[in-house]
Parts: sequence; C-alpha cells; structure tokens
Amino acid sequence: MLRRGHGGHQGRAAIRVERDVLTRSSSTGFWRRFTETAFKLSNTTITADRAATAIRDYWKIENTSHYSRDVTMGEDRSHIRINPGVFARLRSFAFNILKANRRSSLSQDRYRAAIGGLASLINLLQIPEL
Repeated sequence: MLRRGHGGHQGRAAIRVERDVLTRSSSTGFWRRFTETAFKLSNTTITADRAATAIRDYWKIENTSHYSRDVTMGEDRSHIRINPGVFARLRSFAFNILKANRRSSLSQDRYRAAIGGLASLINLLQIPEL
C-alpha cells in the first residue's frame, strides 16, 4: 500500500506502463518509434490484466471522442472564458449530430453543414420546419 500523498488520497496500486509510440515528422514524412513510460495510481487493488483493460478503454475513448472533438471542433484552441461549459456542451451536441449523420470525414461533414444553411441543419436534426 502506498502512503498518504498529495491531496490526502491513499493509493493501493502503482502501475507502470511502457508503450511504443510512433510519431511522424511533418518535414520529412518519416515515422519515428520510441518507448514511453507512464505511471498510474489506483485507489483499489487491481490485477495487471484489469489495469491493462482500463488503460486501453481510456485510450479508446480518448482516441475516438476527445481527439476527434479537438481536431474537428478545435476545443483545445478555444479562448472562450465566459461560460466555457455551455460552449463545450454545444460543441458536444454538434459533434454528436455530425457523428449520427456521418457521410464522410467529420471535418467534411462539418463544412457541408456550415455551407448548407439553416435548412441543412434542420434536416440533420430531423426537426420539422415551422
């Protein structure tokens, strides 16, 4: 068991993860492989298999949702400081609509929705026009 640390929480397991990472150089186009080591703390006792599954599940969500939202909607570049949570929810709402009506890439679908005007957006939402 780990001793009481920062924030007063007790850890039950320390997990060391080594992963291979591939990065592509934008200038040369070549791929570079390196090994990265990360440490995780768990507040419960956990088996190695369960820890590996939890970490993979986390990265699955990060790669499919958060990364896509950041690339498509520019969340990390957002400079909204007043009610940022409201705008994050609006981006999530728009992202979910785009994913539900996906025809090609999310960025192309977003562009298509933007130039299609209000009628196109209402059609995506399947809301009858008034």
